Amino acid sequence: MKLVIAIIKPFKLDDVKDKLSEIGIKGMTVTEVKGFGRQKGRTEIYRGAEYVVDFLPKMKIEIACSDDQVKEVVNTIRESSKTGKIGDGKIFVLPLEECVRIRTGEWGEDAL
Repeated sequence: MKLVIAIIKPFKLDDVKDKLSEIGIKGMTVTEVKGFGRQKGRTEIYRGAEYVVDFLPKMKIEIACSDDQVKEVVNTIRESSKTGKIGDGKIFVLPLEECVRIRTGEWGEDAL
């Protein structure tokens, strides 16, 4: 099993969710986060004063999936969240040691 973590632009969330649903992903966790990478924030003007916004709003998506679904999940996220501009985000894939469904007590991939 793997844990796929994607950091994407907020306005792309619905596109990503819809495309993941089309390939059979039944669940995900979504968190509003802030951060920066190479984008390094942006300069804004508020009431005539210039200031730097270091941390930009992003969405963090976490999906637990089986090993054979990983490439399809990653490609779906990448294709549906890409704008071609700096700040599109990152996708991380981590090994997932165990998963337990609380309601039924199922373990492993049965719990996904």
